[in-house]
Amino acid sequence: MGKDIIEKLVPDTSVIIEGLLSKKLEAKEITVHTILIHEAALSELEHQANQNKAIGYLGLDELDKLRELSTKLNFKLEFQGKKPSAAEIKYAKLGEIDSSIRTLAYENDATLLTADTVQARVAKAKGIDHILLEIKKLRKKLKLDSYFDNTTMSVHLRENIPPHAKKGTPGNWKLTPLGQKKLAQDDLKDISREIIEEAGIRKDGFIEIERPGSTIIQLGNYRIVITKPPFSDAWEITAVRPVRRLSLKDYKLSEALTKRVSEQAEGILIAGSPGMGKSTFAQGLIDYYASQARIVKTIEAPRDLVLDDNVTQYAISHGDAQEIHDILLLSRPDNVLFDEMRNTSDFNLFADLRLSGIGLAGVVHATAPIDAIQRFVGRIELGVIPHIIDTVIFIKNGEVNKVLSLDMQVKVPSGMVEADLARPVVVVTDFETKKPEFELYSYGEETVVIPVKGDSKSPSHALAAKTVEKEFRKYSDDLEVEFLSDNKCVVRVPEDKISRIIGKQGSNINQIEKELGISIDIAELKASASSGKGIDFKPNITKKAVELYVGNRYAGKDLNIFINGDFLLRAKASNNGAIKIHKKNKIGNILSDAIEDGEDVKLSL
Repeated sequence: MGKDIIEKLVPDTSVIIEGLLSKKLEAKEITVHTILIHEAALSELEHQANQNKAIGYLGLDELDKLRELSTKLNFKLEFQGKKPSAAEIKYAKLGEIDSSIRTLAYENDATLLTADTVQARVAKAKGIDHILLEIKKLRKKLKLDSYFDNTTMSVHLRENIPPHAKKGTPGNWKLTPLGQKKLAQDDLKDISREIIEEAGIRKDGFIEIERPGSTIIQLGNYRIVITKPPFSDAWEITAVRPVRRLSLKDYKLSEALTKRVSEQAEGILIAGSPGMGKSTFAQGLIDYYASQARIVKTIEAPRDLVLDDNVTQYAISHGDAQEIHDILLLSRPDNVLFDEMRNTSDFNLFADLRLSGIGLAGVVHATAPIDAIQRFVGRIELGVIPHIIDTVIFIKNGEVNKVLSLDMQVKVPSGMVEADLARPVVVVTDFETKKPEFELYSYGEETVVIPVKGDSKSPSHALAAKTVEKEFRKYSDDLEVEFLSDNKCVVRVPEDKISRIIGKQGSNINQIEKELGISIDIAELKASASSGKGIDFKPNITKKAVELYVGNRYAGKDLNIFINGDFLLRAKASNNGAIKIHKKNKIGNILSDAIEDGEDVKLSL
């Protein structure tokens, strides 16, 4: 670019928003006699500013600078052209305003100044004199960089207070002031302008989300949030940067968990409180998958993970759930990470992709491991949850604090005793100890999450159970007592003893409850492998039946048959002391297979 005087110069919006023209004029790289600003460019900037978007304010600030420089450097600043309609402003991105600016340059025999390569190519095709600025040459160290050092996790800048930074590691950080000087609003505006300019220049920079009052930017390793009035009460900039990059080996996972993550787990939730290291672990997990010769992709909003070039990062803020769904199904990835799931549409997309067969890991905010699962409750049908989530990895203070696994069972929920209360239950267990910790099931119209208290019995319950046992020994030597709460228990006795214990119209049990001071339920004592003395038998398996010889001593007796402690059936021995079960019956086949496989088959009275 030469230093000859340009008679007439028409800058487009790309140059104005980036603040490039004022920089070139101040550096004496451009000398101009007249600068023509199209009314369409001014209207577009006004429209953006009215929507409280940062680029609108940046553009208007640049025009203010140009007005000041026109006096200082002795050039004319004029506004020409027809003011665009609302439709032209609305469809500015489709090229309507760019076309008007090119026309202004052509009609005035002026030079078009642009930073937009498409605009420059169209101008060249139409024979319009133009200058294309190489924005990448303007890259420099940011003011924001000066607030960071090797231990800084995040920087917090707010007008009218000194800057602060969180320094340390996840779970072990300290909020530290960075000097005593208070930041003015103009300071924050300058830093914001610089950040937005850099995001437009650099390949690793993106304006992820721009709303009235807030802008979210990913710039290299920085995830930056800019807020301003009226959304916030003052200008504020928050910049977060990962302190370190860890591999999966650095977390020293158990052999079982490493195997689960690498081979079996396909619906992983990575959970934890903000700043605890969820994204650092997720990054290590993705690096591990990528190193295993797999096709790996991420869904992020914003794209803040620092990953190798062989991992494709999709920004859901620049698309929608349907587009992400279609792209992932067509590109057939082996593993996908869904970073920072926040709203119902995110959870629905996660569930949809998981049910489509894609191996997924999702990152969610949660203060406790079970909270990560509860965020799906009400959004996803209960019975589908174990098919969507099979492993929850909870991160605390930068380490794997707890791992949960999910399974669906049909059972009586813990704390209930009646067999007819059995229902589908999602059982959440500790992955390492295999102990159940929570149960999720439908209760009426609600889905409840209930902690499993375990098998440990209260000492007071054990003492009270002995008192209750002593009272009921008057009626039966064969009984069981189980306390359901401090003032309620269930007593199980043989079926033939129940009517005597209850008494006429419940008079007897009412008297016992009054004496003991607790509520008592009477239930039948089911046969078990341990109840009754084991009976010796000789098995004989034929093509048609299974025969168990117990001897004449048990002729005509009802005997219980158990396999591995589980009750199979009750059968009567014949006069010859044998039990015969035909294989046409399914139970006969089960019994035959158990005997042939050497399983524990037991008979008792």
